[in-house]
Amino acid sequence: MAIQGGCQCGAIRYEITGDLMGSGVCHCRQCQYSTGGGPNSVALAPKSGFVVTKGQPKHYARKGGSGGEVNQVFCGDCGSPLWSEGVFPFYPVKAGSLDDPSLLEPAIHLWTSEAQPWHRIEPGRPAFPENPPAP
Repeated sequence: MAIQGGCQCGAIRYEITGDLMGSGVCHCRQCQYSTGGGPNSVALAPKSGFVVTKGQPKHYARKGGSGGEVNQVFCGDCGSPLWSEGVFPFYPVKAGSLDDPSLLEPAIHLWTSEAQPWHRIEPGRPAFPENPPAP
């Protein structure tokens, strides 16, 4: 099943054809900036199953929690945050950019050490103060 998404104005569209690798919520301060205050809910889309089908998104490079460069990808027209690109084997796709965000239920919480007191962290879900330990 293909999953589609894009920005608010429709200038950028994408499609995910591979199975999602997971989902989660990041509470780091950088994600708070990119969302406008709240935590960042994402679907982990395999790079091999992700394609931009319309438009040319803009990129903003920043340093990630691992020290590596992360590109925040967004629409240059309406400013909608769309996904991130980095050294990981997937794209963290912003849940709000999916045509049907109800497909996701976050499985994990990351960077809870930087969460605002009003960020909801569901009890019983794995939660890590930073990135989870490497397998």
